[in-house]
Amino acid sequence: MPQTVLLTGVTGFIARHIAVKLINAGYAVRGTLRDPARAEEVRDAIRPELLKEDLPEQRLSFVTLDLARDDGWMEALMGVDVLMHTASPFPLAQPGDEEELIRPAVDGTRRALEAARAAGVKRVIMTSSTAAITSGAAPEGRPFDERDWSDLDHPVTTPYNKSKTLAEQAAWDFVTENPEMELTVINPGFVLGTPLGDDWNTSVQVIERIVRSKDPMLPQFGFMTVDVGDVAEMHLRALERPETAGKRYLAVAEFLWYTEMAEAIAHALPERKITTRRAPNWVVRILALLDPSVRQIVPTLDRRDMASNERAMAEMEMTFRPARDAVIDTAKAVIEAGRAG
Repeated sequence: MPQTVLLTGVTGFIARHIAVKLINAGYAVRGTLRDPARAEEVRDAIRPELLKEDLPEQRLSFVTLDLARDDGWMEALMGVDVLMHTASPFPLAQPGDEEELIRPAVDGTRRALEAARAAGVKRVIMTSSTAAITSGAAPEGRPFDERDWSDLDHPVTTPYNKSKTLAEQAAWDFVTENPEMELTVINPGFVLGTPLGDDWNTSVQVIERIVRSKDPMLPQFGFMTVDVGDVAEMHLRALERPETAGKRYLAVAEFLWYTEMAEAIAHALPERKITTRRAPNWVVRILALLDPSVRQIVPTLDRRDMASNERAMAEMEMTFRPARDAVIDTAKAVIEAGRAG
């Protein structure tokens, strides 16, 4: 019998890629859904990516769970070897009340871990974010790395940053109180790549905005960027390397300015008219008064946060795809899906 992984939030952009990696590596995946009607959608999305040996699709099943409710968690975790917790909201615009993001993220993490402990599941791999590491003053003389935690009181810290930081801290607190459990955390940056199916995440929508030339000029902000396939691979390697337990791993390739992403798309797709001109910061601040999705980037204008992937390369033997390739793959997916306008 293959090992069984309970994968929370299986409809998500990253989680679908993780499911493919796990199934192709021989694991059975039990994916959690809030809406059971989406099971066939997920099957259809990942089916083309599965290796064809040994009927791998039979190793994918689903359970209906809600991170906000206790119902069903114990039953879902029975017979499970590993909990892989990926479910967490990532909004394009920040909510008016930060608790709308923070409470579900923190409470959902605790609920999943408590159920795992009660069911005797000792191995947990959690998807966090660079948002739990890089929001705050940069360390002197070095890039951000796994030693760092986001400053919840810093001006650049958004409700999303807080939700990821507090949820991850809750997970580490939980395993400290329950030392029989082993936790590995993956902290991805801005995740791009080809979506599997039609459920597109917020980062893909950012590239869609470039492809559609929605903005006449582009603000000077950027991200530590990473390909979704590399993020999924890190989850698999964390599972297969017991020595990763008790550690965090940054999943990042390189920093790209928003204008650099646009330039990469413009070079790869010369037939499209792609805006690459940089907007003065004062223009962005005026636009922020009208557009909530612009408002949240104002504190990060001209801020270049660097983060180290040395631990992932050394301990997981990761080799990261160039971030520009992930940007271009995303742009092509937008066009192929007919979402380029």
